[in-house]
Amino acid sequence: MYVGYGMDLGYWGIVIASVILGGLTQAYIQSTYRKWSHVEATAGATGREVARRMLDAEGASAVGITSVEGHLTDFYDPRDNMLHLSEENCEGGSVASVAVACHEAGHAVQTARGYLPGRMRTALVPVVNFAQQIWMIVLIAGLLLDLAGLAQAAIILFALSVVFHLVTLPVEIDASRRAVAYLGHAGTGIDERGARQVLTAAALTYVAAALVSVLQLLYLVGRTGRRE
Repeated sequence: MYVGYGMDLGYWGIVIASVILGGLTQAYIQSTYRKWSHVEATAGATGREVARRMLDAEGASAVGITSVEGHLTDFYDPRDNMLHLSEENCEGGSVASVAVACHEAGHAVQTARGYLPGRMRTALVPVVNFAQQIWMIVLIAGLLLDLAGLAQAAIILFALSVVFHLVTLPVEIDASRRAVAYLGHAGTGIDERGARQVLTAAALTYVAAALVSVLQLLYLVGRTGRRE
């Protein structure tokens, strides 16, 4: 947000809400992940191995799996068609490790099956990256030069990131749904229940990000409108 708005209570309210929501969601996911990282999955295999089984069973056998450094740094990259799993989730055999690995496998299955929201999110990535780099510059220029057109252009650019957050929600929820469904068929109740808790906690981070981005957009629209 544009700090030039000074002591605007709306601006600071959004900043405080962002910090609180971010802190709460991160604390919750860390607590839930830690709880289920101490419970061994009944599959008797590592996250890599269970994800491999899921990929093969769901028609995404061409997807590779590799290990990356860091804590909860897991992601699927459609550009190289690889699951990049953190070391703890790649080689670990806990319910948490298996849940996260299968969630990322769910993204790969989405790509293999042409899941529409996933394709939309992938298409938005380069556009949103560009918009995030320049929207603030355009907004400041519009306010300093008192050009309503530039300020409105900045809001449109920022709105693209809001759309990205909103599109991300069904993509993440669907990937988790696929993971839980697979574990429900292939494992036992504890794996499915634990996976659902871990992945629900993770989904809250995306919900919080989407909510904050919508609030920011509404603030920008209202603030710029009053200025005009």
